Amino acid sequence: MENKRQGMIVYLHSLKQSKMLRKFGNVHYVSKRLKYVVLYCNMNQLERTMDKISSYSFVKKVEPSYKPFLKLEFESKLDKAKEYDYKIGI
Repeated sequence: MENKRQGMIVYLHSLKQSKMLRKFGNVHYVSKRLKYVVLYCNMNQLERTMDKISSYSFVKKVEPSYKPFLKLEFESKLDKAKEYDYKIGI
């Protein structure tokens, strides 16, 4: 059985403690310029992990990723004017 995972973005005051966040999940990306960490953990533990991380003094804010809830299948809508031009051969 595959565990569902969800990301969270942790904004930091300083990047010195970014390695400490590894105990909460998988650190996917660390931005040195904007001072944030993308962290992945199990969906069923997300709220507890977010509360625990946000209680630290070096953390500005913690936001969850909404990617698991977005529809990733896109539909293409054809423009009638362009379809007509393609048929003529312009």
